[in-house]
Amino acid sequence: MTDTVTRSINHAQFTIEREVPVAPAVVFQAFADPAVKAKWFGGEEGWEQGEVSVDFEVGGREINEGTFHEVTSHFVATYTDIVVNERLVYTYDMWLNGSHISTSVATWEFEPTTTGTKLTLVEFGAHLDGFDTGAQREEGTLGLVDALVNYLVSQA
Repeated sequence: MTDTVTRSINHAQFTIEREVPVAPAVVFQAFADPAVKAKWFGGEEGWEQGEVSVDFEVGGREINEGTFHEVTSHFVATYTDIVVNERLVYTYDMWLNGSHISTSVATWEFEPTTTGTKLTLVEFGAHLDGFDTGAQREEGTLGLVDALVNYLVSQA
C-alpha cells in the first residue's frame, strides 16, 4: 500500500483567558477530580464516550476517547507539572480515526482575583500532515474552555 499523506508540520500557539467567580481551589478541582472533570470535559450531544482514564499526578496519564459523527477522537495527555490550586502543565497527543494529528504542550494558570480566578491557558502545538491546524485546535479548545467556565459559574 502506498502512503498518500503529504507529510508536514504546522506550528501554532494561542492563549485563552477567562475570569470566573470561584476560588482557584474550585477551578483546580475541576481538573483534579475525574468525576468533576467529566461534567465539563466531554462531547456535545451525539458524543459516544469511549475509554476514559485519569492518573492526575506528575508523570500520570489521562486518556479520553469518543466518537462523534463517525469520527473517533483519541486524546492522551501526560502531566509534567502540577502545583495545587496554581497551575497545570501537560503534553498531549490527538488522533482522529487512528491518524496522529498533533502533539501539544498546554499550560493552565489559576490566578486569584478579588472576585474569583483568572484562568490563562497557553497552548503550543505541532499539527501534523494537514489533518489539523492551529486555528481548528483553538476553535475546539475555546469550546472546552467555555464548557469549563459554564460549569464553574454554575458552582458559584
